[in-house]
Amino acid sequence: MNNKETHFLQLIRENKGILFKISKIYQDDPEDRDDLLQEMILQLWLAFDGYRGDSKFSTWMYRVALNTAIAFFKKQKRRSDSEQIPYQFERAEELSSSDEKEEQLALFYRAIQELNKVEKALIYLYMEDMPYGEIASNLGISEINVRVRLNRIKTRLKEIVKKFEQ
Repeated sequence: MNNKETHFLQLIRENKGILFKISKIYQDDPEDRDDLLQEMILQLWLAFDGYRGDSKFSTWMYRVALNTAIAFFKKQKRRSDSEQIPYQFERAEELSSSDEKEEQLALFYRAIQELNKVEKALIYLYMEDMPYGEIASNLGISEINVRVRLNRIKTRLKEIVKKFEQ
């Protein structure tokens, strides 16, 4: 293994949580999640020569991984055999009712599945405590637009969670 590969793998290991969270937000099925993880790592490797270091690696990684997840999601939606929605409801119900925090997290992720791809990206970056300016830069929208959309998304998530709890 050469220096470039070693450096790339080290950076991936240090930032792997980003990939796991993005895959969890965009895919419910564990096999689809694994496929998305592999696709994100492949796209990161293919784009690695283009990483100039102008921003933190994690910021660059967010951008590449989110774009990959969105493209993967679009491609999957076009497949006629894709039936993820029933699985997500089964999965949320499989969780142990004894752990309230785990249930709340599952409910939250289930609610996120109701969002569109841009809303998912926004809420994910927000949950990662990324500054609004960085979110705006990553998604190619204004900082004010980030604030407005996040407020709308938070309100929508509350409504979705209430609907699920009924």
